[in-house]
Amino acid sequence: MNRSRSTPPLTPVADTDKLRATSAGTAAFARRLELKFAADYFRRSTFGQTLSSLGIGTYLGESTDDIDDAYVASISHAVERGINVIDSAINYRSQRSECAVGAAIQRLLASGTVSRQELVICSKGGYIPLGGTLPATRSDYQAYVQRQFIDEQILRPEEIVAGGHSLAPRFLRYCLAKSRQNLGLRSVDVYYLHNPEQQLSSVTRDELDLRMRAAFAVLEEAACRGEIGVYGVATWEGLRVPRDSKSHLSLERLVLIARQVAGEAHHFRAVQLPINLAMPEAARTPTQSLGARHVTAIQAADELGLTAIGSATLMQSKLAQGLPDLLRDHFPGCVTDAQRAVSFARTIPGVTSVLVGMKQRSHVDENLAAGLA
Repeated sequence: MNRSRSTPPLTPVADTDKLRATSAGTAAFARRLELKFAADYFRRSTFGQTLSSLGIGTYLGESTDDIDDAYVASISHAVERGINVIDSAINYRSQRSECAVGAAIQRLLASGTVSRQELVICSKGGYIPLGGTLPATRSDYQAYVQRQFIDEQILRPEEIVAGGHSLAPRFLRYCLAKSRQNLGLRSVDVYYLHNPEQQLSSVTRDELDLRMRAAFAVLEEAACRGEIGVYGVATWEGLRVPRDSKSHLSLERLVLIARQVAGEAHHFRAVQLPINLAMPEAARTPTQSLGARHVTAIQAADELGLTAIGSATLMQSKLAQGLPDLLRDHFPGCVTDAQRAVSFARTIPGVTSVLVGMKQRSHVDENLAAGLA
């Protein structure tokens, strides 16, 4: 198993080890299954847990019972086969993805397949979540936001940007509490601020810094209470775009804010960003500054003690077929284009785990083959 560079130890929270992933639990999961996979399939994170280098995502799909059932089945199968990273967000499929993750976890725990300490459960907050179904019209959505969030004093209108994004402390506390309820868990292992660069469509960089500082303070408090293990940012373009782009995020600046909030023992330990054959910027383009040096987002994450998680591995299935024939020579152990795309992302140095949305058991088996010995 790969070992990431050492980082300062995180402050432990008493009496929560049985309620979340642990170093010992995730290492035990890896030992039980590692002979099935390549030597580098399981990897150590900078926050001490051992992660499968392929994780299961839950973004895609309609908000229907059938898709819920499909996710429960595929998540259960994925964990049984060797995946211990499960990723969701409160706004995915109108909160139904988190509920499906929770149902799968309860099934796995009840069957004795795994313990809670072996699973790394990740979720996100930042977008206003719907309540199980999609509003029929824009005006229906606005009425929903007014009724559920503004009238209930969870949000003020000026705290909402782009019609549905917020980093307001009260809203983040609400989202985390609701996510824990949806998941049926006391603690979320990795909790991300979801696309914080969205704020830059409406506020200045200085204002974003203030909002991030307030958001990090909320998440540090949550970590101290044992409601989360560590936190991070899950971005779409913020870490991939050029440094002079309006939506650019600086990892160096974010780590500085975390240190200002909580010192060297801060819990800001993870970043999630797209990494795939069509979007390789995280590994190839020097979008980040570390002092006077310009480096890639993955290199910056590594040097700052952050675990890098890849998203959009198959680019919402667009990379699952039709890849150029010349790629076959680069991935001789792969049979399908989906496996080649997974292998490309999974084997990039500095990436700990990559996420693939999988609603079918057959897709789980196909993609896992990319990590076989």
